Amino acid sequence: MRWILLGLCVVILLGFVIPEPRIIPVDNASSADWNKDTFWYEPWGSSGVHKGIDIFAQKGTSVLATTHQLILYQGQKPKGGNIVLALGPKWRLHYYAHLDSIDVDGISLLFSGSKIGTVGSTGNAQGKAPHLHYSIVALFPHFWLADESTQGSKKAHYLDPILYLSAAD
Repeated sequence: MRWILLGLCVVILLGFVIPEPRIIPVDNASSADWNKDTFWYEPWGSSGVHKGIDIFAQKGTSVLATTHQLILYQGQKPKGGNIVLALGPKWRLHYYAHLDSIDVDGISLLFSGSKIGTVGSTGNAQGKAPHLHYSIVALFPHFWLADESTQGSKKAHYLDPILYLSAAD
């Protein structure tokens, strides 16, 4: 039992030391392509608060892996439309939504900058300008980020993509 716990601890620690090169996940985009006020914006439909950012681009623009990632899921969800969910360094989930097309298949390892799909307006973005909804969820909570805002306790898990991507812009 001690060896299993030790192995688990080693795996968890390794997840925190994997390099995390960062790029903006829409080809040729910059911070000018998103509204800096959309993270934690409310009111936001049935979810109440917008827990990511929308990066606007032409339909069909390449969506790229923000950092090295293990693709965990690709498919469709009612709100997100065509989505991809990936696990990155530091045990962070990266959520890409409203994709026009998905170019990854099955569980696979991607390096930063690898193509995931293309910008679209699927799910609850139908009829709106094409964009990528991008969110980051920390599996290990950042308790110091929680606050008194609406659903503010969830900020311990939903990280601000604008701060995360500022290292890439």
